[in-house]
Amino acid sequence: MPSERTIALRGRSMRVLERAPSTPSPGAPPAVFLAGIGGVPRWLPFLDRLSETRRVVVPSLPGFPGSEAFRHLDSVYDWIVDTVEMFEALDLPAMDLVGSSVGGALAAEAAAIAGARIRRLVLVAPFGLFDEDEPNADIWAQIPAPDVLASLVCADPEHWKSIWETPEDTDAVEWQIAQTRSMEAAARFLFPFGATGVARRLHRITQPTLLARGAEDRVIPASYLARFAAGIAGPVREAVIGDAGHLVELDQPEALAREIHAFLADQEL
Repeated sequence: MPSERTIALRGRSMRVLERAPSTPSPGAPPAVFLAGIGGVPRWLPFLDRLSETRRVVVPSLPGFPGSEAFRHLDSVYDWIVDTVEMFEALDLPAMDLVGSSVGGALAAEAAAIAGARIRRLVLVAPFGLFDEDEPNADIWAQIPAPDVLASLVCADPEHWKSIWETPEDTDAVEWQIAQTRSMEAAARFLFPFGATGVARRLHRITQPTLLARGAEDRVIPASYLARFAAGIAGPVREAVIGDAGHLVELDQPEALAREIHAFLADQEL
């Protein structure tokens, strides 16, 4: 199981989950994971797979489980600065950054704006772009209908439902509030179209980048990944994971982890 600690960031508390590698890769920096829709309400099998060769560090994004405060962040710029300051508070001289969905949008922005400590970048179905002719799905319209949301973000809805199953020692109402809060926090900087303006900053991403998506993603159009690839200045590798929806880390944790391990270990990039 992971260890847990709390760090302070401008007067608020943030949970950080960590797990040491079972088979360390010599000289490899930690892998920092920025979660997708819903955050990390409980430790994920994907994170177990990722920690096989890397120390994995999972800070909670504002409003997500483990970091409740977020209403002080009013703009995309506020969220980007907060993410950069979060990395500074983690005090990691170097990292490989993995961001999924909502976390992918922030990972891309951090790499573009303040990427000096980021060695390699992994973006899994990232938000950040918008095309009115091929729009993202409106995930926030699904908040009152959790079963619909589960089917939208995962190829197998049970994968979403399993991470949000109420723990025995937790009040069911409070648990539902936590889920709603995480959706509201993401909407704070992505509503209504999911665009952050990152298209104008992709040329600043020079790190080797893995772009991954689920073959059955119903949230982010496939063409958006091609636009990320075309805009990023550094070398780009693309991967499509079969039998996976938007949250690939829930649907196909082992397949995604394999792609990431191979990418991070590739010395030719």
